[in-house]
Amino acid sequence: MAFCLLHVLAMVAMRKGVYAAMGARYDFGDWPRELFYEYLKDFRTYALFLVIIYFYRLLLLRLQGEARLLTAPDTGPPVEAVERPERFLVRKVGAEFLIAARDIEWLEASENYVNLHVRGRAYPLRSTMTALQERLDPQRFVRVHRSHIVNLDFLEQIEPLESGDARLRLKDGTHIPCSRRYRQALRGELSAPTETARIGAALPR
Repeated sequence: MAFCLLHVLAMVAMRKGVYAAMGARYDFGDWPRELFYEYLKDFRTYALFLVIIYFYRLLLLRLQGEARLLTAPDTGPPVEAVERPERFLVRKVGAEFLIAARDIEWLEASENYVNLHVRGRAYPLRSTMTALQERLDPQRFVRVHRSHIVNLDFLEQIEPLESGDARLRLKDGTHIPCSRRYRQALRGELSAPTETARIGAALPR
């Protein structure tokens, strides 16, 4: 409605200006009726844009692959723990394959999805960061930012910043922000004996 109102007011102002420059007078007509007519046109245009965007996103998800959590089978026990998945199912156009949770290098929140970054590719998973974090191995995956989770196996360096935050560098050169809120928890995880042996010199000296 706001877009329609701005559109109509701008249109009327422009037409009045053009007509005035030509020595004529522009009359928009009956405002309630004409405004309703313009609103219907704008509504149809807006709906068309939404449909195009929706199908574009759907096509993009099918082409790049969309990740899903493995669910319990209809009959018989699950192959692995559903509460803490070890694999994710990725569906692409005409193909399905599994990615191991341990191969996920880092996770990033993106609107209604969480992108799983694996070997330079990002697979969107419809979930929230909080819900997904509860199902990942806390000994391996650590929340470092409200929008980022990192796999400690791929963490190479922690660079402290003057603001109190930090910047993380992964083994492939990717940089990830680490907010002050989560930095202390990350240091605690890295100080554990198993983690120290795993990533070596990640802690700043």
